Amino acid sequence: MHLAGILLAALTSVQGQILALELPHEPGLEAASVTWDGHEVPFVRAGDVWLTVIGVDLEAAPGEHAAAIALSFADGRERQQQESIAVAAKSFPTTELEVEPGYVELSPENQQRAARESAEINAIYASLTPERLWAEPFLVPVDGVTGGRNFGHRRVFNGQPRAPHSGTDLPAGTGTPIRASNRGRVVLAKELFFSGNAVFLDHGLGLYSVYLHLSEIQVEPGMIVERGEVVGLAGATGRVTGPHLHWGVRVLDARVDPFTLLELATN
Repeated sequence: MHLAGILLAALTSVQGQILALELPHEPGLEAASVTWDGHEVPFVRAGDVWLTVIGVDLEAAPGEHAAAIALSFADGRERQQQESIAVAAKSFPTTELEVEPGYVELSPENQQRAARESAEINAIYASLTPERLWAEPFLVPVDGVTGGRNFGHRRVFNGQPRAPHSGTDLPAGTGTPIRASNRGRVVLAKELFFSGNAVFLDHGLGLYSVYLHLSEIQVEPGMIVERGEVVGLAGATGRVTGPHLHWGVRVLDARVDPFTLLELATN
């Protein structure tokens, strides 16, 4: 079987997008994977197709990127094919913000704390659960909200440039219920220096959603939460200018627009 066309519409993308990949099942096919941006990600079978997701980071270089598909069969046969995904550039504005000076000019103690927390978070994103924990469409975690702002914006805090905004900010007053975007496992639920009260969910296949600046956390690490279950309440903890929800999504280390989650199929 020639694999050309397996990726279909996913052959083209833009910076900051999540892509769903699908290939048809065939007799004897036991396992499949795609190697993308240095990561090997498994496909999972869903009836007559095999599914997985990959992410195009918001700072991925524009141009052609290789995606290597590998198939393994029960009789010992293996097959590989190189695919190419064209990534187009996207323009991201610059946002200037004024926050408490202690979140820009860090004390030595806070520098050490922020570094420890960054390492902890990076270790989470480097881990891949080889199963898909969700089976329904993803939802926006704040009831009644249909859009966000600031994803990918180049941020300037108190006049000092910082990393681009890796999530989207949703309007939410303090105490607003924040719901899990989909079924997943809680892998972090605690207060962080920059992010305030934070919840991280592992949805499997390297896909993570995060909910930051909460006034209250209502889940614990290790819990399985269902789609729409309340994980906490909105607030203004951490480095913020006011109450809101920072909703972020990673596919391994790729920072993607959470609203592209809503387009994922649920075979």
